[in-house]
Amino acid sequence: MNRRPFLKNLSLLGSGLVTLPLAGFPLTLSKTEQEEVFSPVFKFVTASDGHFGQADTDFKASHQNLIQAIKRESDVDLVVFNGDLIHDDPVFMPEVKKVYDQLLPLNYYVVKGNHDKVSDARWLEIWGQASNTFFTVKDDYGMIILNSSNEAGDYLCVDVDFLQTALSKTQSLKQVFLFIHISQKDWTRHGVDCQGVLDLIASYPNVKATFHGHDHDVDGIIWNQKKPYFWSGHFGGSWGNPFPSYRICEVDEQGKTRTSLKRVSDGLILNSHQI
Repeated sequence: MNRRPFLKNLSLLGSGLVTLPLAGFPLTLSKTEQEEVFSPVFKFVTASDGHFGQADTDFKASHQNLIQAIKRESDVDLVVFNGDLIHDDPVFMPEVKKVYDQLLPLNYYVVKGNHDKVSDARWLEIWGQASNTFFTVKDDYGMIILNSSNEAGDYLCVDVDFLQTALSKTQSLKQVFLFIHISQKDWTRHGVDCQGVLDLIASYPNVKATFHGHDHDVDGIIWNQKKPYFWSGHFGGSWGNPFPSYRICEVDEQGKTRTSLKRVSDGLILNSHQI
């Protein structure tokens, strides 16, 4: 099955696609810019689509490879696993938690994906975290986690009322980051068309970026209404880019923010953007 993305109207920049930059936006960093001294005061890692338990994949090895890659990163404040933690069978949810727990005492958070086929109540029971939640880090940064599926695995728009509440309660913070497994616009074949979600995100100046999973073969950036939306490829599963990957995001004291896609195997930077 051909699962390459269908792109509509907007430019997506990633490790495997070349497009013209959009006027007015700082996009891909050059190698020299990547090597410039950057002193972050806040740093997080996000990775998606581990698909723990998927048949005919070496899911245990792919998860251990990611855990070791994260441990090689310096000064990480938290990790967000952006959906499809398991592959359909709920029996694997407690098992993948044991894997993520290897990162402790480093804090990690989880986003519900369409293959995470457990009820919201069971999700809360296992993870101690609701499928829709938000919190503050270091007094300055807001993190909003949103559910874009259900126990049946449907592709859904996020709860706009919850998003409105979360954005309102974090609007005084310096920067806010959103995590949604399924993109809320049909930019790719596996996105959903939720224009109201994008309009709401665009209405809050302190929203710095939104991070998606779901599309294993997409690892770049799309701009919409002056807001960047990032993908991180995948680190598990049976399809997608040939290089398992994860993403780091760093903010320095002046509020400069950069994010880089890195290869799991050796930490090689595959693309990097300043936003």
